[in-house]
Amino acid sequence: MYIDQEKLFKFIIDTGLITQDEYEHFKELAETSKQKLQQVLVSQGKVKEEDMIKIESYLSGVPFIDLSDKKISSDILYLIPEPIARKHNIVAIGKKDNTLEVALLDADDLPVIDFVKKKTGLQIVPRLTNVESMKQMLLQYQKSLKVDFGDILQTEVAGAVQTLAEADPNAEVSSEDLRKMAEDLPIVRIVETLLKHAVIQNASDIHVEHTEVETVIRYRIDGMLHDAMILPKATGPSIVARIKVLASLKLDEKRLPQDGRFKIELNGEKVSFRVSILPTYYGEKIVMRLLREAVSGFTLEGLGFHGKSLEDIQEAINYSDGMILTTGPTGSGKTTTLYTVLDILNTPDVNISTVEDPVEYQIKRINQTAIRSDIGFTFATGLRSLLRQDPDIIMVGEIRDNETAALAINAALTGHLVLSTLHTNSAAGAIPRLIDMKCEPFLIVSTAKVIVAQRLIRQLSETKEKYTLSDAELANLQKKVDLDKVMEVLKEEKIVAKNMSWEKVPFYRPGKVTETDSGYAGRLGIHEVLKVSSAIKELIMSDANADKIEEQAKTEGMITMLEDGIFKAVQGLTSIEEVLRIVSE
Repeated sequence: MYIDQEKLFKFIIDTGLITQDEYEHFKELAETSKQKLQQVLVSQGKVKEEDMIKIESYLSGVPFIDLSDKKISSDILYLIPEPIARKHNIVAIGKKDNTLEVALLDADDLPVIDFVKKKTGLQIVPRLTNVESMKQMLLQYQKSLKVDFGDILQTEVAGAVQTLAEADPNAEVSSEDLRKMAEDLPIVRIVETLLKHAVIQNASDIHVEHTEVETVIRYRIDGMLHDAMILPKATGPSIVARIKVLASLKLDEKRLPQDGRFKIELNGEKVSFRVSILPTYYGEKIVMRLLREAVSGFTLEGLGFHGKSLEDIQEAINYSDGMILTTGPTGSGKTTTLYTVLDILNTPDVNISTVEDPVEYQIKRINQTAIRSDIGFTFATGLRSLLRQDPDIIMVGEIRDNETAALAINAALTGHLVLSTLHTNSAAGAIPRLIDMKCEPFLIVSTAKVIVAQRLIRQLSETKEKYTLSDAELANLQKKVDLDKVMEVLKEEKIVAKNMSWEKVPFYRPGKVTETDSGYAGRLGIHEVLKVSSAIKELIMSDANADKIEEQAKTEGMITMLEDGIFKAVQGLTSIEEVLRIVSE
């Protein structure tokens, strides 16, 4: 099944997807990044992932199969253990006599095919499938998790629940009793299952909430909260105690908020959980943020930057001093963008230091420090200390106050490249925010290079359906966004033909929603990148408001987040409704 690389890319060049010059460039990039050339072309957006898989299927002779609506019996599914299935993207989809039909993403992954052959004792018949189909197949393992979870509740926990339910809710529980509750085997299994289930579903947060009659577990997936499990109310205190033990928090403290952290390893992936506990009327609410430790491999293109926006950021990160700011609400991907920039800048000839609250991801060769406000170690004191550590590049997790803002600007003035975040709704809004923090306008114009505002939108799954807008829908959309400008950018970046009109432009929306497919899968950034040009510097010095600064940036070619969202909707990455939902929030 080996696919000859030269044959593969001669085919891609012949089809016109890339030129010979582009092929040489991407080949060099693949060698530098130690990736397959196919992976580079997909990550750079030159070839769609599904198209690449179909090309590989054609050249290798391994048939392509779409599994988006296929249901697999658990007897066949579990012939390949879940950790192997997830790690290598291979699932069993059918069995006949002494042959096992498997679906996989990589036709060259001969070792895993050999492993499955030895484990099952069956002859393997491979089929290539796409990423979305593989996700749907792997989701079927999760249903088994729910079944297992139900078994835990019905058998092992039943007696414990009854005992807890009969106990006096007003009785004092000692710290030792709480610890015993936390170490009770059924409770340990419940919490382990909750954590594992969240990691597998790629949740960003776990919510444990208490009502008058039950304990509710919710996961935030692709930015939306979903009920994951309803548990008997009597299990709530034990679950809270177990999580407190994992996060090394005080078991007998129920009146004050607490924060902690712990780490697990699942299928070779290390995941940290940032724990926040808040007392509520019916019990202590827990929110756990999931933080994957491996963040290397992100690219600005992969985050959704393109065209002029991408060029402006790349120009800014080549400076040896100045400030690069990202803005947006909590959970909009600001820190991920900064980490991606740091990953690009992370070379042996520079000293990079960060001060964060908390350190969300660990990056090799970068000196990362977490602030501790409870002992007086704030962003300002941390930044002041960093400046004595001979840094070339500094990342400040957030500029929250006057002192931190002044220190960050001073660092940018004295030969350091400073990266940080602000909480504002737009890129232009960062300027008056800094001025509110008593930063002098002449210092802002001397240091700020680019300001990025961003949001995260849900991406459409492969089951999306195509449609075109009616005249009424176009007229309504025109009231919200400059469609002429978006069309100009689409043509410049060769997303649509030069003679295309909006009446013929295809858009996409969620297709058939099923139990395993909500119509969306994953998230992507939409951005506006404000380059601090000479004209904008003059506006800042003349005390112009954010609206005037934004208007000037737009005349210089900046596309707004809303315009960028429509651009990505035309690409088929998301829907218009999703863009309007996020940008109007």
